[in-house]
Amino acid sequence: MLKDPWLDRWLPLAVERAQDRPVLEIGCGQGDDTATLARAGLNVIAFDLSRAAVAVARVRVPSAAIECRDIREPLPAQAQDLGVVVASLSLHYFAWKETVAIVQRVRHALRPGGLLLCRLISTEDRNFGAQGHPEIEQNFFLVDGEPKRFFDEESIALLFAEGWRRLSLEHFVTRKYVKSKAVWEVVLEKDA
Repeated sequence: MLKDPWLDRWLPLAVERAQDRPVLEIGCGQGDDTATLARAGLNVIAFDLSRAAVAVARVRVPSAAIECRDIREPLPAQAQDLGVVVASLSLHYFAWKETVAIVQRVRHALRPGGLLLCRLISTEDRNFGAQGHPEIEQNFFLVDGEPKRFFDEESIALLFAEGWRRLSLEHFVTRKYVKSKAVWEVVLEKDA
Protein backbone atom coordinates (compact mmCIF):
# COMPACT_ATOMS: atom_id res chain seq x y z
CA MET A 1 0.00 0.00 0.00
CA LEU A 2 1.08 3.55 -0.72
CA LYS A 3 0.80 6.63 1.46
CA ASP A 4 -2.69 8.15 1.43
CA PRO A 5 -2.58 11.55 3.19
CA TRP A 6 -6.29 12.36 2.69
CA LEU A 7 -6.78 13.23 6.36
CA ASP A 8 -3.93 15.75 6.61
CA ARG A 9 -5.90 18.72 5.28
CA TRP A 10 -8.70 18.10 7.81
CA LEU A 11 -6.45 17.79 10.88
CA PRO A 12 -6.65 21.45 11.99
CA LEU A 13 -10.44 21.28 11.94
CA ALA A 14 -10.42 17.88 13.68
CA VAL A 15 -8.15 19.18 16.45
CA GLU A 16 -10.42 22.21 16.90
CA ARG A 17 -13.62 20.17 17.06
CA ALA A 18 -12.27 17.30 19.19
CA GLN A 19 -11.51 19.68 22.07
CA ASP A 20 -10.94 17.48 25.13
CA ARG A 21 -12.82 14.44 23.79
CA PRO A 22 -11.39 11.40 22.00
CA VAL A 23 -11.74 10.94 18.27
CA LEU A 24 -13.57 7.77 17.24
CA GLU A 25 -12.22 5.93 14.20
CA ILE A 26 -14.50 3.35 12.61
CA GLY A 27 -12.77 0.63 10.63
CA CYS A 28 -9.19 1.56 11.51
CA GLY A 29 -7.60 -1.30 9.58
CA GLN A 30 -3.88 -1.42 10.27
CA GLY A 31 -3.87 2.06 11.76
CA ASP A 32 -2.86 4.40 8.93
CA ASP A 33 -5.37 7.11 9.86
CA THR A 34 -5.05 6.22 13.55
CA ALA A 35 -1.35 7.11 13.37
CA THR A 36 -2.11 10.39 11.58
CA LEU A 37 -4.66 11.37 14.22
CA ALA A 38 -2.35 10.40 17.11
CA ARG A 39 0.58 12.34 15.60
CA ALA A 40 -1.69 15.42 15.61
CA GLY A 41 -2.00 15.01 19.39
CA LEU A 42 -5.50 13.57 19.36
CA ASN A 43 -6.70 10.90 21.77
CA VAL A 44 -7.99 8.11 19.51
CA ILE A 45 -10.39 5.28 20.18
CA ALA A 46 -10.65 2.98 17.20
CA PHE A 47 -12.00 -0.35 16.11
CA ASP A 48 -12.00 -2.76 13.21
CA LEU A 49 -13.64 -6.10 12.49
CA SER A 50 -10.33 -7.78 11.60
CA ARG A 51 -8.40 -9.16 14.57
CA ALA A 52 -5.22 -9.26 12.48
CA ALA A 53 -5.58 -5.59 11.49
CA VAL A 54 -6.29 -4.59 15.11
CA ALA A 55 -3.11 -6.39 16.24
CA VAL A 56 -1.03 -4.43 13.71
CA ALA A 57 -2.72 -1.11 14.57
CA ARG A 58 -2.09 -1.62 18.29
CA VAL A 59 1.64 -2.05 17.64
CA ARG A 60 1.77 0.93 15.26
CA VAL A 61 -0.19 3.29 17.53
CA PRO A 62 0.22 2.15 21.15
CA SER A 63 -1.28 5.41 22.45
CA ALA A 64 -4.66 4.63 20.85
CA ALA A 65 -7.36 2.45 22.43
CA ILE A 66 -8.04 -0.06 19.65
CA GLU A 67 -10.38 -3.01 19.78
CA CYS A 68 -11.97 -5.63 17.59
CA ARG A 69 -15.63 -4.73 17.08
CA ASP A 70 -18.38 -4.93 14.49
CA ILE A 71 -19.88 -1.55 13.54
CA ARG A 72 -23.33 -3.11 13.69
CA GLU A 73 -22.84 -3.57 17.44
CA PRO A 74 -23.17 -0.64 19.85
CA LEU A 75 -20.29 1.85 19.70
CA PRO A 76 -17.64 1.77 22.45
CA ALA A 77 -18.88 3.12 25.82
CA GLN A 78 -16.58 6.16 25.64
CA ALA A 79 -18.02 7.14 22.22
CA GLN A 80 -20.39 9.76 23.58
CA ASP A 81 -20.52 13.53 23.12
CA LEU A 82 -17.70 13.29 20.56
CA GLY A 83 -16.31 16.14 18.52
CA VAL A 84 -14.98 13.98 15.67
CA VAL A 85 -15.65 10.61 14.06
CA VAL A 86 -13.52 9.27 11.19
CA ALA A 87 -14.81 6.50 8.91
CA SER A 88 -12.58 5.98 5.89
CA LEU A 89 -13.79 3.29 3.49
CA SER A 90 -15.58 1.41 6.26
CA LEU A 91 -19.30 2.11 5.69
CA HIS A 92 -19.75 0.17 2.46
CA TYR A 93 -20.35 -3.42 3.56
CA PHE A 94 -24.01 -3.13 4.46
CA ALA A 95 -27.52 -3.14 3.08
CA TRP A 96 -29.03 0.34 2.82
CA LYS A 97 -31.17 -0.05 5.96
CA GLU A 98 -28.12 -1.06 8.00
CA THR A 99 -26.03 1.76 6.53
CA VAL A 100 -28.68 4.31 7.54
CA ALA A 101 -28.82 2.84 11.07
CA ILE A 102 -25.02 3.02 11.40
CA VAL A 103 -24.96 6.66 10.30
CA GLN A 104 -27.73 7.47 12.81
CA ARG A 105 -25.69 5.83 15.60
CA VAL A 106 -22.65 7.85 14.58
CA ARG A 107 -24.70 11.05 14.57
CA HIS A 108 -26.03 10.22 18.02
CA ALA A 109 -22.45 9.79 19.33
CA LEU A 110 -21.46 13.29 18.17
CA ARG A 111 -22.11 16.50 20.08
CA PRO A 112 -23.86 19.33 18.18
CA GLY A 113 -21.29 20.74 15.74
CA GLY A 114 -19.31 17.50 15.82
CA LEU A 115 -17.65 16.33 12.60
CA LEU A 116 -17.90 13.17 10.57
CA LEU A 117 -14.93 12.81 8.22
CA CYS A 118 -15.60 9.91 5.89
CA ARG A 119 -14.74 8.38 2.57
CA LEU A 120 -17.15 6.23 0.61
CA ILE A 121 -16.43 4.07 -2.43
CA SER A 122 -17.76 5.65 -5.60
CA THR A 123 -20.05 4.04 -8.17
CA GLU A 124 -17.30 5.08 -10.60
CA ASP A 125 -14.83 2.69 -8.99
CA ARG A 126 -14.16 0.05 -11.66
CA ASN A 127 -11.22 -1.72 -10.02
CA PHE A 128 -12.92 -2.86 -6.83
CA GLY A 129 -16.34 -4.08 -7.90
CA ALA A 130 -18.73 -1.33 -9.02
CA GLN A 131 -19.58 -3.34 -12.12
CA GLY A 132 -19.85 -6.92 -13.30
CA HIS A 133 -20.99 -8.51 -10.03
CA PRO A 134 -24.36 -9.82 -8.82
CA GLU A 135 -26.48 -6.94 -7.52
CA ILE A 136 -28.07 -7.42 -4.08
CA GLU A 137 -29.84 -4.05 -4.09
CA GLN A 138 -29.18 -0.78 -5.92
CA ASN A 139 -25.42 -0.05 -5.89
CA PHE A 140 -24.84 -2.98 -3.51
CA PHE A 141 -23.08 -5.98 -5.03
CA LEU A 142 -21.70 -9.37 -4.07
CA VAL A 143 -18.03 -8.89 -4.96
CA ASP A 144 -15.99 -12.08 -4.70
CA GLY A 145 -18.37 -13.38 -2.04
CA GLU A 146 -18.39 -10.15 0.01
CA PRO A 147 -21.17 -7.52 -0.01
CA LYS A 148 -19.97 -4.08 -1.09
CA ARG A 149 -21.90 -0.82 -1.49
CA PHE A 150 -20.95 1.95 -3.91
CA PHE A 151 -22.10 5.55 -3.55
CA ASP A 152 -23.08 8.28 -5.98
CA GLU A 153 -23.86 11.89 -5.13
CA GLU A 154 -27.58 11.17 -4.86
CA SER A 155 -27.17 8.32 -2.38
CA ILE A 156 -24.78 10.42 -0.26
CA ALA A 157 -27.33 13.25 -0.15
CA LEU A 158 -30.00 10.75 0.90
CA LEU A 159 -27.83 9.09 3.54
CA PHE A 160 -26.99 12.41 5.19
CA ALA A 161 -30.27 14.23 4.53
CA GLU A 162 -31.42 14.59 8.13
CA GLY A 163 -29.46 16.07 11.00
CA TRP A 164 -26.31 16.94 9.05
CA ARG A 165 -24.80 20.01 7.44
CA ARG A 166 -22.43 19.19 4.60
CA LEU A 167 -19.13 21.07 4.78
CA SER A 168 -17.45 19.34 1.84
CA LEU A 169 -18.17 16.72 -0.80
CA GLU A 170 -15.44 15.87 -3.30
CA HIS A 171 -14.72 13.00 -5.65
CA PHE A 172 -11.14 11.68 -5.71
CA VAL A 173 -9.08 8.78 -6.94
CA THR A 174 -6.75 7.36 -4.31
CA ARG A 175 -3.63 5.46 -5.24
CA LYS A 176 -3.27 3.88 -1.80
CA TYR A 177 -3.87 0.43 -3.23
CA VAL A 178 -2.17 -1.38 -6.11
CA LYS A 179 -5.03 -0.26 -8.35
CA SER A 180 -6.64 3.17 -8.21
CA LYS A 181 -9.84 3.49 -6.17
CA ALA A 182 -12.54 6.10 -6.83
CA VAL A 183 -13.91 7.57 -3.60
CA TRP A 184 -16.12 10.32 -2.26
CA GLU A 185 -14.67 12.37 0.56
CA VAL A 186 -17.48 13.73 2.72
CA VAL A 187 -17.15 16.10 5.67
CA LEU A 188 -20.29 16.72 7.68
CA GLU A 189 -21.24 18.59 10.80
CA LYS A 190 -23.98 17.42 13.14
CA ASP A 191 -26.81 19.95 13.27
CA ALA A 192 -27.49 21.58 16.61
